Amino acid sequence: MLVDSHCHLEYKGLVEDQQGVLDRARQAGVHGFLNISTRQSEWDRVVGTAAREADVWASVGIHPHEADGHADLGETALLEAARHPKVIGIGETGLDYYYDKSERQVQQALFRTHINVARETGLPIIVHTRDAEEDTAAILREEMEKGAFPALIHCFTASADFARVVLDLGLTISISGIVTFKNAKDLQEVASWIPRDRLLVETDSPFLAPVPHRGKPCEPAFVAATAAFVADVRGETLGDLAEYTTQNFHALFRKAAA
Repeated sequence: MLVDSHCHLEYKGLVEDQQGVLDRARQAGVHGFLNISTRQSEWDRVVGTAAREADVWASVGIHPHEADGHADLGETALLEAARHPKVIGIGETGLDYYYDKSERQVQQALFRTHINVARETGLPIIVHTRDAEEDTAAILREEMEKGAFPALIHCFTASADFARVVLDLGLTISISGIVTFKNAKDLQEVASWIPRDRLLVETDSPFLAPVPHRGKPCEPAFVAATAAFVADVRGETLGDLAEYTTQNFHALFRKAAA
């Protein structure tokens, strides 16, 4: 049994055949899905899918690309949305300096807003970071000093040094299909030594389809290919990795287990 800890079921490429997407994933051994939101206008749809499907959960949050359009979003809106019984995470949020689609100061301020909500609710914050390791690490350190909160780095592609920093802070790391790419040797090395109680797998579908599905819209079913690759890198069986990553998901996202 596997969990896709990060997918976008409302995005083009999945939403047109959402029921088929979920059925194919279940047939592939995936029996849990965290449906991620990236802007406030998506929240109702993301939560609605989770409310309809017993094995789907939802997050509420603002992607750093969307930060400029949500600069005035306060904690109240997130806190209210997080009360829904199927909302188990806050995000995705964080920093993206690769595209710089939003002002960096706005990204940083909104990131801290999400952290405050994660701290208050106890729901894990789902962190996106790209070309922003230093600032992401600094904000996480500063905020942890104010009070602990659960968190994970999703779709990890950063350096080994950054991995050690976030692990030292108590975070979990989620690996996507990028790990299967030929040019991902550094990521494969990191995936080989992440502690087994701090590891998750995901698709980030409809993006980043793993080998052997590259070139296709990614689906949650493909998390099985990523998991099999990571298990091989770690010298483990797929069954073992599936078991403990599923346990890790429910240990981190405790509201899902409840």
